[in-house]
Amino acid sequence: MPSSKKQSYARYTLAALERLGQLIATERREQRITAQALAERIGVARTLVHRLEAGNPKVDLGVAFEACTILGIPLFEEANLGSMTMRIEEGRRRLALLPRYARPRQVELDDDF
Repeated sequence: MPSSKKQSYARYTLAALERLGQLIATERREQRITAQALAERIGVARTLVHRLEAGNPKVDLGVAFEACTILGIPLFEEANLGSMTMRIEEGRRRLALLPRYARPRQVELDDDF
């Protein structure tokens, strides 16, 4: 039986997940949308929405982004698809200039005694 290794997360990561969950829960409640209704729109179970709102790090990123999109929570400070598309193109151009693979720098040994 394979051993299950517990994933550890940085405190900042856990805090960011908790904050994202708070944003989603607040916006959902302000719009008077039930957890069940949001879950149906995303295509997941209601319990997954509750885990998302609780800041559970095991929730899929796509589910979190879909919830934000449905609720109108801007991601990456981009308010519309046009500006997001522009940022994606900028990222593609920048990635095209960088090496395809990251290789560790070779350390030059100084073995002169």
